[in-house]
Amino acid sequence: MIFNLLRLFLLPMLLFVALFSGQGLAETKQEIKIAYLTQEKQVPAALSNLEPFIADKGLQGALLGMKDNNTTGQFTGQNYFLKQEVVPLGADVKLAFSALLKEGYQLIIVNLPAAQLVHIQQLNNNQALLFDVATRTDAFRQRQCLQNVLHILPSRAMRADALAQYMLKKRWNRWFLVVGATPEDELYAQAIRRSAKRFGMKIIAEKKWLHSYDARRTAQSDIPVFTQVDDYDVLVVADEQGLFGEYISYRTWLPRPVIGTQGLVATAWHRAHEQWGAVQIQNRFKVLAGRQMEEEDYAAYLAARAIGETVTRTQSFDPTQVKAYLFSERFKLQGYKGKPLSFRAWNGQLRQPVLLAAPTSLVVAPPLEGFLHPKNELDTLGYDQPETHCQ
Repeated sequence: MIFNLLRLFLLPMLLFVALFSGQGLAETKQEIKIAYLTQEKQVPAALSNLEPFIADKGLQGALLGMKDNNTTGQFTGQNYFLKQEVVPLGADVKLAFSALLKEGYQLIIVNLPAAQLVHIQQLNNNQALLFDVATRTDAFRQRQCLQNVLHILPSRAMRADALAQYMLKKRWNRWFLVVGATPEDELYAQAIRRSAKRFGMKIIAEKKWLHSYDARRTAQSDIPVFTQVDDYDVLVVADEQGLFGEYISYRTWLPRPVIGTQGLVATAWHRAHEQWGAVQIQNRFKVLAGRQMEEEDYAAYLAARAIGETVTRTQSFDPTQVKAYLFSERFKLQGYKGKPLSFRAWNGQLRQPVLLAAPTSLVVAPPLEGFLHPKNELDTLGYDQPETHCQ
C-alpha cells in the first residue's frame, strides 16, 4: 500500500524532472557544423571486374566519424551536423565552395584532386580550416605550402619511405623502376628516387612503360622482354591509375618481387588490416556503407574525428582555436595503427604509420624499429621539418 502511494506521487515528479532536465541539456548543446565538399567523378574504363567503381568513396568515412562524434557529444554537450556538398560532374566547384563560406561553414572536409584543392584554397582567405582527404602531393607538404589546409592521407614521400625502410631491413637494395606515362606516375617515381637516395638504395635500371595497347593481351609476351635488365632485388612500379602494374607480377624475366603502386603497396588503410582494434572499425564501416573501407574513407573518418576530439577538449569550434589545438603537442588521435596520430605543425601533414600490404594480408606498418628520430619516429616518413620550405 505504501509502495503504491509512493509510486503514485513520485513517478510524475521524476518524469517532470527528467523532462525539463533533458530540455535543459538540449538547449545548452553546442551545434557543430561541418561541410563535406566533393565532386562527382567520371566512371573510368573498367580494368577489372574485381574492383567496382565506388561513387561515395570518402563520404561514408565522414559519416562514420560524425556518428562517433555524436555518440561522444551526448555526454560532452555537442551536436554535430554534416552538410554534404556533392558538386555535379562539370559544375563549378569554386562556386560551391564560396556558397559554403557564405553559409558560415568554417570546418570543411575536402575530397578533391590537387588542382581543385589549390583553386578553393586561393578563395578561402583563411576563413575556413580545410581537411584535405584526397591528395598525396609532395609539393603541398614541401614547397607549395597551402595555408589553413591539413593533409590527412600519407604523401607519396611517406609511402616511398615506408617501402624503403622495409626494403633496407630485408637488404633488397637494388631496384628496377618502371614508370607509367601519366604525370602522377612521374610524381610517384620522383618520391621513389628520393627515398632510394635517402636510404642508400641503388636504382640499377629505369624504364618507361609506354605501351598504348591492352596490357592484358600482351603481358605474357611483352613483359618478359621489357624486364630484361641487369640483376636486381625488387621491381618498383609507378602506376597510380593501375593501367599495367597488376600484370607485372609473375611475368618478369627474373623471379623478383614487385612493390610500389602494385604488389606490395604502401597505403593509409587496407581491407586486410586487423591489428590494434582495426577489426572493430572495419566491421562498423561495413554495417554503415555495405562495403570495405577505402583510403579516402579512412582519411575522411580521421578528419571528422580530429574535429570531434578537438571540440571535446577545447569546447570551441572556432577554426583558429581548432587549428592551434590540432598543431599542439596535446592533440593525439586514435588511428587504429598502433601509434597515436598527430599533425606536423610546419606543413599540416598528419603523422601516421603507413601500412605495407599485399592483396590479402598486412605485412608490416612502418616506421620500423631501428629508424630513429630525435623527436618523433613517425617523422622518419616523408619530409621532415629541416627538409621543407613550409612554416
